[in-house]
Amino acid sequence: MLDPADIGKVLVVTAHPDDIDFGGAGTIAAFVDRGVEVVYLLATSGDAGGFDRTVGAEHMAEIRHAEQVAAAKQVGVTDVRNLGYPDGMLEPTLALRRDIARVIRQVRPDLVITSTPERNYARIGPSHPDHRAVGGATLDAVYPDARNPYAFPELLNDEGLGAWTVREVWLIGSPSPNHYVDITTTVDRKLAALRAHETQTGHMPDLEKMVRTFLANNANQAGLPDGSFAEAFQVVPTG
Repeated sequence: MLDPADIGKVLVVTAHPDDIDFGGAGTIAAFVDRGVEVVYLLATSGDAGGFDRTVGAEHMAEIRHAEQVAAAKQVGVTDVRNLGYPDGMLEPTLALRRDIARVIRQVRPDLVITSTPERNYARIGPSHPDHRAVGGATLDAVYPDARNPYAFPELLNDEGLGAWTVREVWLIGSPSPNHYVDITTTVDRKLAALRAHETQTGHMPDLEKMVRTFLANNANQAGLPDGSFAEAFQVVPTG
């Protein structure tokens, strides 16, 4: 596993606005506090989210982008990118792999955080088809696409983006987590980021209790002291 001192840049690749905030915003805040550069890449526009049926898909996409920008600021992230694929229709296509590989070569991260491509039978939430699609496409973009100069040669020949090897991937929502991050000192910023997603969380009066209970259970699994909160990941060596 990477030494924290060796992590200077992190790329987060998720399907929807709010995915990283539910899965890892506390960890991101801790990274930023240590001076790590973090970039968010969203695969979809989030146009199929929300609970207000009077809002059209195009306007919903605009709202959710603004919410993600506001949420990112709560944890110190200012670079938020969006590929604009339709929400709810994501597939791990060659086009998606190329688009993610492009950003990997642009950002050149040490660590990529993304969703697990596995179905989680213990918790159905992480198993949204878009989550699994973006996780699979991101892992393929990490290996072999981004590091292979012969993969998607237009990225090198037309855009000047040289090959890049990501050294490690952390998976959100995995049924087999093997790494826990203590976010006790950043949990309030995680909650603030989640509240910024008004279209997704505004109807949840018990949001804070739900999140704190889940994070406390993670901390218990990690053997952290009572009163601690943790986020869970599966670490995949890819260097």
